[in-house]
Amino acid sequence: MILYYSWSGKTKEMAEKINQEIEGSDLKEINVAKDAFDSDQYKTNDIALDQIQGNKAFPEIQLDNIDFNDYDLILVGSPVWSGYPATPIKTLLDEMKNYNGELASFFTSAGTNHKAYISHFKEWANGLNVIGIARDDSAIKDWIK
Repeated sequence: MILYYSWSGKTKEMAEKINQEIEGSDLKEINVAKDAFDSDQYKTNDIALDQIQGNKAFPEIQLDNIDFNDYDLILVGSPVWSGYPATPIKTLLDEMKNYNGELASFFTSAGTNHKAYISHFKEWANGLNVIGIARDDSAIKDWIK
């Protein structure tokens, strides 16, 4: 299963590429309400930072009713926002708290703050079996063995 959130379309492109690389995989996009974020990336960043700092609630996500435990491995795709996964990923990971399989994350980023993303994803996924985190599709073959 591949789950992803994409604000600009870059993560969606990567998720679709990965989906083509993994035979028989399911692909689902994580959506939020249209007014959850702004069309301006800097305003969206400010909204996300308010959520991360506890000044605003994390966004509710719109996702088909999925029994996560039907999957041995779930890949979660996200853009990097100020060193963090996009905040809808926090909501997703909270909803996955009873997931017993393996979890990995791929991310798209124009920046270089990858170590922060890795650390924050692991923090948000506390209690889940995270087997890897990588930029783009660089580690997919290792994860699907």
